[in-house]
Amino acid sequence: MPEVILELNNASIFQRESLVLSDINIQIEKGEFVYLIGKTGTGKSSFMKTLYGDLPLKEGRGKIVGMDLNSLKEKNIPHLRRKLGVVFQDFKLLNDRNVEQNLIFVLRATGWKDKDKMKNKVVEVLDKVDMKTKNFKFPYQLSGGEQQRIAIARALLNDPELILADEPTGNLDPQTSVEVMEVLQEINRNGNTILMATHDYALLLKYPSKTLKCDGQKVFEVIQKKAG
Repeated sequence: MPEVILELNNASIFQRESLVLSDINIQIEKGEFVYLIGKTGTGKSSFMKTLYGDLPLKEGRGKIVGMDLNSLKEKNIPHLRRKLGVVFQDFKLLNDRNVEQNLIFVLRATGWKDKDKMKNKVVEVLDKVDMKTKNFKFPYQLSGGEQQRIAIARALLNDPELILADEPTGNLDPQTSVEVMEVLQEINRNGNTILMATHDYALLLKYPSKTLKCDGQKVFEVIQKKAG
């Protein structure tokens, strides 16, 4: 039996009182690469926020990386986020510290203590995104594509069971988007499960994979035709 990393049953997602998405029934298995597509304003971000605990799941059932979204308490959200890697569109790197310090900051915040282990982990994740020569650079010294690679490295720090990438190529030009996508594909080939929200349809054509679509307050799987 494949391991289910994310499962939603009859789930509805709200922003405060307003219904954004209703009656969601999906599951994502370990090792899958899944796209989440849909026009701006169809609920992709709200969907992602519910998964990493920013919005409560008020209706239906939800389970992610072995944790129950229905009974998720405020105090358990950091624990949930340690099991997830989240990659944002705007990188969210701290400009007052270099790449290595950015990553060590996250390790400390998630409970790491041993300096040598932290340094080794930083080298390991930078190597995975082909950025290990950039550890002493500051974010403003890097291109957008390089900053997003660092953000992906940051998402890998705690060996997450699921990576949530929210429009990771949204601020990048087409060539850089492909480079970042190659990094995500490689990480997926190494066994990481990835859910990526995007409206970059060129990437879907180039790297076809399981696709969920937000439309008309619903989320459903779209069957992609293989490019022939």
